[in-house]
Amino acid sequence: MELTVASLGGDRHRIAVRGHELIVDQPRDAGGEDAGPTPTDLFVASLASCVAHYARRGLGSSGEGPTVRCVWRMSETPPWRVAAIKIDVTLPPGTTDARVAAVRRAVEHCTVHNSLQAPPAVSITTRAVSVEMGAGPDCQTTRAGAPERVEPSDVAIDRAHLSTSCHLR
Repeated sequence: MELTVASLGGDRHRIAVRGHELIVDQPRDAGGEDAGPTPTDLFVASLASCVAHYARRGLGSSGEGPTVRCVWRMSETPPWRVAAIKIDVTLPPGTTDARVAAVRRAVEHCTVHNSLQAPPAVSITTRAVSVEMGAGPDCQTTRAGAPERVEPSDVAIDRAHLSTSCHLR
């Protein structure tokens, strides 16, 4: 699975995933333009919507679905993070005890919640893009300093391998 995040200037970014696009930004009081939710909003929303998805599965596909309300609190000290999340699932009037139990079982399958309970290994790699000065955007400098033709998506290389004839973009 893969997604791409591209800067749109300022604090705004476009997320492209499975043919869908989302815009994230920061609120105006934090220097953004408030053009979309923050990444933290999406983080919490992914959990709440995952819970809603599985709650709906537990209810069955006919009739009214659940309403999920979520509140969260940020840490008061570094490292900055979401410190607490509370999710309330409200089921439609007349939901039987058996369906309530089915919803509770189904919600235990929420992939986002399970990922928070057993966190994934996260690796963040930072690379600088280099292009041979005077060459087109489809050339990159190799370790030996000779340009080679590559696909535009392969232009990123490790900064340690930049030669003096390259510049960072």
